[in-house]
Amino acid sequence: MNESNVLTPKQIAEKTSDNAVAKAGLSVLTMLLLGIAAGAYIAVAGFASNMAAFNLLSSPDTFGLGRFVAGILFTGGLIMVVLSGGELFTGNNLMIMGVLDRRISAAAMLRNWGIVYCANFLGGLLIALLGTWSGLFSSGGNLLGVMTIKIATGKVGLSFGFGKAVVLGFLCNWLVCLAVWQATGARDMAGKILGIFFPILLFVTAGFEHSIANMYYVSAGILASHSPVLADAAVSSGLVSPEALQSLTWGSMLLRNLLPVTIGNILGGGMLYWFVYRRR
Repeated sequence: MNESNVLTPKQIAEKTSDNAVAKAGLSVLTMLLLGIAAGAYIAVAGFASNMAAFNLLSSPDTFGLGRFVAGILFTGGLIMVVLSGGELFTGNNLMIMGVLDRRISAAAMLRNWGIVYCANFLGGLLIALLGTWSGLFSSGGNLLGVMTIKIATGKVGLSFGFGKAVVLGFLCNWLVCLAVWQATGARDMAGKILGIFFPILLFVTAGFEHSIANMYYVSAGILASHSPVLADAAVSSGLVSPEALQSLTWGSMLLRNLLPVTIGNILGGGMLYWFVYRRR
């Protein structure tokens, strides 16, 4: 690749710091609209990846292959976010570089994170609601709905563990921020897509935890479990226990998954690159 089409890591760090300043200056309305769009793009990617892989994910023999197929499609979510200029909480964790450079305040960064996080939740919930109303969770003889519930119960189950969720969140956003970092370093669209593709494919295939994606996955599982047909199918299939189904609530979503995963995502975002390329 021609070197003129790619920024050096040091130049990427400088541009990332510039981006932090720009993001801190966005209006509340802009952050809300771009945040809802970004949350919806990630949710659509989650919906599509589950649709493609639910048969593979339902069997231990093909589970890894299912993760790989899901990962290929899920990359489209962050590609749409980055190329459309969306505001995504996990990518915006790179704003820490602007704070460490003393170009924006911690309060300005937290303002962006808080607004964008809530907006991402709204976008993910919107797609979960529309997916429920569309009836598509009945696809594959209800197996898509069953796997949607199974994925959600797995993410809030007591066996998941707070510490494990933090670690998986950390590993995830290390790769997500790397994807945004590499996209920032590319000057053309093809380079940005390639820069995003492989880190996202790796995190999904590996099974790491992304807070914004989980806003869709768990919300969709909760909504699907409210259908007596899908709930009965989930239990009768043997893939979801009655106890796991009862534990699938909005409260368990927030406390058992989003809280620890979000902490891990924040810890995984950006500080390494500042220490290497910006610390004076």
